[in-house]
Amino acid sequence: MTELSGKTILMSGSSGLIGTSLLRAFTETRVKTARLVRSWSHGTDEISWDPTSAEPIADLSLLKGVSAVVHLSGANLSAHRWTPAYKKEIVESRVGTTRALVNLLKKLRKPPETLLCASAIGIYGHRGDEILNESSLPGQGFLADTCRLWESEADRALEASIRVVHLRFGIVLSREGGALKQMLPVFRAGLGGRLGNGRQWMSWIAMHDLVRAVLHILVTDSLRGPVNLVAPIPVRNREFAVVFAHALRRPAALPTPAIALRAVLGEIAQGALLASTRVVPERLAASGFHFDFPELSAALRTIL
Repeated sequence: MTELSGKTILMSGSSGLIGTSLLRAFTETRVKTARLVRSWSHGTDEISWDPTSAEPIADLSLLKGVSAVVHLSGANLSAHRWTPAYKKEIVESRVGTTRALVNLLKKLRKPPETLLCASAIGIYGHRGDEILNESSLPGQGFLADTCRLWESEADRALEASIRVVHLRFGIVLSREGGALKQMLPVFRAGLGGRLGNGRQWMSWIAMHDLVRAVLHILVTDSLRGPVNLVAPIPVRNREFAVVFAHALRRPAALPTPAIALRAVLGEIAQGALLASTRVVPERLAASGFHFDFPELSAALRTIL
């Protein structure tokens, strides 16, 4: 995008699913990037940092000239059962790293203009059929509490006159990772189906549109605060299962009972898989953003 030409974007979490796709888009549009990495830096575009340290980056001059920051760090929600220890890691990997990053940005003589910080629609919690936009109040539960703390830490950057945007990601659809990659083997084998009663709403977004939306947000100064990154047409879980199976030319006849999900996965089943979150991208739409994949069937056909 021409508006980003000549600017430097600082990224954290660039090796994750979303970060990898964004980094590719920045490279294709010839936007300069600097990546925060936990290991010792090996490339000219890498900056070593330790967010648990009193001085996460020893030389702040390395951040000179950064125009915007895209902060995506966070432990994988589905990598482990939500034991007390792993829940602590989930929170610290989001809230703690955001606190460290904002502290760094506030020390700069010339802070970046914009901070885009990852968040999630999990902030709304389990809300049944309620239609949720960015003005909706946070819900209850572990994910909602985590996101609320996460966004609160990012908002401290406002004290340095930095534009702050909370990227409330929905379920990201990509063949390269995430929920879709985990479900593919099951559905390809004809063993897929709805989860629980299948009535829970799923708010999703194709990776293609997610990347376009982030680029749009970077150059749209009027977008501030929470922004829902979801397609405009959420679907119920049972519809998702049918459309997904149809795209693979497989049946979707084997539902997974809720009691089995809770037994196998524990708290993550109720907190994520069975929770109903019907979210719409009101602020994106109002800012003039248009989705290439507003409907699930077309998105899955293209992705698969």
